[in-house]
Amino acid sequence: MNKLVILASSLAVTTTVQAAQKPNIVFILIDDLGKEWLSCYGGEGIQTPNIDKLAKGGIRFENAYSMPQCTPSRVCLMTGQYPYKSGWVNHWDAPRWGTGYFDWKHNPSVARMMKSAGYTTAVAGKWQLNDFRVQPDAMVKHGFDDYCMWTGAESSKEKNHTKKSDKRYWNPYIHTKSGSKVYKGEFGPDVYNQFVLDFITKNREKPFFIYYPMALTHLPYTTTPLEKKVKSSKDKHKAMVRYTDHLLGKLTNHLDTLGIRDNTIVIWTCDNGTAHSISNMRNGRKVVGGKTKTTENGVNTPFIVNCPGLIPAGQVSNALVDFTDMYKTFADFAGAALEKGYEFDGQSAKNVFLGKDNEGTRDWILAMGSLPAVLTDKGVESIYYFRDRVIRDKRFKLFVNTKGKPEKLIDVVNDLDEKNDLSKKPEFQEVLKKFMAVVKTLPKKDNDPKYDVLPKNSWDKKGKTKSQVHKKDQPKG
Repeated sequence: MNKLVILASSLAVTTTVQAAQKPNIVFILIDDLGKEWLSCYGGEGIQTPNIDKLAKGGIRFENAYSMPQCTPSRVCLMTGQYPYKSGWVNHWDAPRWGTGYFDWKHNPSVARMMKSAGYTTAVAGKWQLNDFRVQPDAMVKHGFDDYCMWTGAESSKEKNHTKKSDKRYWNPYIHTKSGSKVYKGEFGPDVYNQFVLDFITKNREKPFFIYYPMALTHLPYTTTPLEKKVKSSKDKHKAMVRYTDHLLGKLTNHLDTLGIRDNTIVIWTCDNGTAHSISNMRNGRKVVGGKTKTTENGVNTPFIVNCPGLIPAGQVSNALVDFTDMYKTFADFAGAALEKGYEFDGQSAKNVFLGKDNEGTRDWILAMGSLPAVLTDKGVESIYYFRDRVIRDKRFKLFVNTKGKPEKLIDVVNDLDEKNDLSKKPEFQEVLKKFMAVVKTLPKKDNDPKYDVLPKNSWDKKGKTKSQVHKKDQPKG
């Protein structure tokens, strides 16, 4: 046989094998960090070379929505559902407040879905949706084969659960399959990162899915192993941002060393905007941290997708995506069936990630307001029957209040401060009508979290009666 024919046949077989091989997926979630702190998004006075390199070698998204606070964003990712469906509309810190928790029996799980498709799964970093004192195997129940988790303000048995350990950074209190303990003299983000690297090494011969909520850059401001002498809050914050960049570099270099970088999709994003106490210049404009706010600095998150063997390089995408899309997107890449018995809100962004669809399939994305939930005599409940929310397309954005009524319509492309209300202007009535048609398709009342009630613990938060909770916002009749 002609040598060229043999070579062509060999290449065809190799290509077919590579195409059939399921890609690894690593979803990195940074805590409390807006676009204004990343140089690839125009952040000034900060250098993030590894994040910039990830963006340059992949797709950097301009219109990716999270929720404005921790719990709702993380549950969106896990379930593929908006908070009004899952019930986790507001923030709830299970280890700190007790009672309510993310119940695997009543919610879908992206990790369980990936396991059903033959993936080995792991999670490392921040969770806060379960109390490991009460549910030590919660991560396995949610579908993770292995885990390394900051305990999230749990209190240790040694202190009779009277003194909480809030330490996620230096001397962290971490839960693994071996139990919970303090890692004296160590920096928590290093522990989580090394766990991820070791897991990748161990499972490099088979498809793996890793959820990596890094813990950085949430308060408290801290020094890092690379910058131990920084003093001011702002300098500590910058050091923390640079350390997220450093840890990303360790991960991507490890994938390169193992020769699996071309088949590993790395997604780098954040759960919400930066804390209000800190601001930075972005493209010549001062941006104040938007955490808990539904303005763009609170919910329009940095979002980068990179995989040299699959994802086109050097792209900037205006396609609309949000956290609910990840469940179906990962299912598509994994060839997995969706879990039965659940309704999903997201859409698959696989073709957007692969560069086959520049516009995306979405007409709108959504984020909901967020404050801590409340504990009543009925359990953990949302503050409002209908949580305020924002709905946006590529140019316009509608703020909807807790009565389900339009509050203001903004041109987010031309009004970066989101101040100029267009909702009363005749020329924008069709835009307003389009968004209100979406509002009419949404449930009239947000769900409350679903979980089986467990025996009470001494650290559980004390509840209120429903009538004590924002009575003015409850519907009449």
